[in-house]
Amino acid sequence: MRRGGNIYYAVAPSKLYAEPKRLEKLGYVKSKKAPGKTRERTFYTLTNKGLEALKRWAVEPSPLPRIQNEAIARLISGDIVADDAKLLEGLRALGPAIEDQESRLDEARERLASLPHRERYLLLTISLATKLLEAQREWLAEVERELGQP
Repeated sequence: MRRGGNIYYAVAPSKLYAEPKRLEKLGYVKSKKAPGKTRERTFYTLTNKGLEALKRWAVEPSPLPRIQNEAIARLISGDIVADDAKLLEGLRALGPAIEDQESRLDEARERLASLPHRERYLLLTISLATKLLEAQREWLAEVERELGQP
C-alpha cells in the first residue's frame, strides 16, 4: 500500500495489518517469520483453501467501485464555507498528492520486469490508476478555473 496501492483501495494501516491475521485464523493463509531489512517480518502464503477461495472470488462479477473522495465533501460545503479562495487553497493540496502518486506509478512500472508472470495484469492496473490521476488533475484544474473567478 505504501507503494501506491491506496489509489485502488483505501484502508487504514491497522486494518491492512489485521487482515492477514484474520485470514490465517480462517485457514486461507499461513505465516512465516523471516529477517527483513531492519527487523523480522511476517510473510504470508496462500493455503490450498485460500487459493481455491481466491480463484472463486476473482471471477465473480465486480461491483461498481466505491469512491471515497474527501475533496468532493469539502467542495459541496462551499456554500457553507463562503470563502472560495480558502476552499480552493485546501483543494490545491491535491496537486502534490497527484504528483506523488504518479511517481509511485513510475516506480511500479520499473518493477514490472521483475514480475514477468504478472506484467500484463499489473499494466492494466497501472493503466486505470493513470487514467484516474489524469481525471483528478483535470477536475482540479476545472475547480481552480471556477473557484478562482470572482
